[in-house]
Amino acid sequence: MTDFQGRNILVTGGSGGIGGTTVRHLVKANANVIAAGRSQEALAAIARETGCRTVTFDLASEDEIRDALEGLDLWGVVNCGGFGGEIATPMDTDIAIFDKVITVNARGALLVTKYATRQMVAIGKGGAIVNVSSQAALVALDGHISYGSSKAALENITRCSALELGKYNIRVNSVNPTVVMTPISSGHWSQPHVAEPFLKQMPLGRWATEDEVAGPIVFLLSDAASMITGIHLPIDGGYTCR
Repeated sequence: MTDFQGRNILVTGGSGGIGGTTVRHLVKANANVIAAGRSQEALAAIARETGCRTVTFDLASEDEIRDALEGLDLWGVVNCGGFGGEIATPMDTDIAIFDKVITVNARGALLVTKYATRQMVAIGKGGAIVNVSSQAALVALDGHISYGSSKAALENITRCSALELGKYNIRVNSVNPTVVMTPISSGHWSQPHVAEPFLKQMPLGRWATEDEVAGPIVFLLSDAASMITGIHLPIDGGYTCR
């Protein structure tokens, strides 16, 4: 039930850590993967490795998203592209950075959903969408006023999309991972005064890996999850169970 039988699945952020790993998992599961991102060079590298197709667009540009997705035969979408923003309190946050985080993480995912589902509905074969959210959408984390807000918005996009698209047999869910120690996140989270108290609150007491996020994404896309829609799935070592 996790064999995608050549279905076309778009993965935004497809050359990144979680996105690239998701591309690899989906290719192994016989999906026809289309990796999307801004960097043609990075996309070319994941294409050489996996044989996936690629498409280039900026998540901040509705015109680029519309042009890239118009007429594209799609069955599934993984909204994984994102921007981390800054570590800041509400008192010292940079509103320009806040605006960019919201633009990429929430507005960008909505625009991809908007134009991808137009095609999916027209094709009439149903499908599935997984939004890569964060545990920061579920609980307050120090310094995450911008990032957490963008992911909380993505949670509502997930629920409303599930409600509206169910009649077309399109399922929409989100995954909410804890920290994955990528080059982008390591600068903040590898600091002992940040990492130690955080991990002490987590029952499993360790960071997630890209594979541990990609696996649940593939499950939620697959027919094994055919009766699951509108949920958020924490992948956080139990952090949010308290």
